[in-house]
Amino acid sequence: MKTLYKATTNAKGGRKGQIKSEDGPLDLKLSVPKSMGGEGGDGTNPEQLFGAAYAACFGSAIQSVAKNEDVEINEEELNVAATISFNKDDDGFFLKAILDCYIPGVDIKTGEDLVEKAHEVCPFSKATRDNITVTLNLMIEE
Repeated sequence: MKTLYKATTNAKGGRKGQIKSEDGPLDLKLSVPKSMGGEGGDGTNPEQLFGAAYAACFGSAIQSVAKNEDVEINEEELNVAATISFNKDDDGFFLKAILDCYIPGVDIKTGEDLVEKAHEVCPFSKATRDNITVTLNLMIEE
């Protein structure tokens, strides 16, 4: 195994605290949403951060698969929206993810193929596999 990149981020104060990356570009206040019993506020939260990271990584996985499959896509218009929900049942808390993928310029069959193959290679998909429910959607223009 060869490590290509590693990042360290510190979270101080839990969900009501502050997060900061060791090298400095990430420095954000955290707030607990009102729906989770918090005050709301202008800070971000772990679900937003996880969604942003998953969407970005999944988008890159689609680009990589498209390149390997010799499928031309408009990389600037490629969009992945990740909806992360924080849930509770009798067993405790858990996450769910929905990835809405917009790949302009490809037909439905090609788009579905790219999304499915991206889900196999994306490191975030691998990390969540069999741990959280991930729903994949291909969004098309009407």
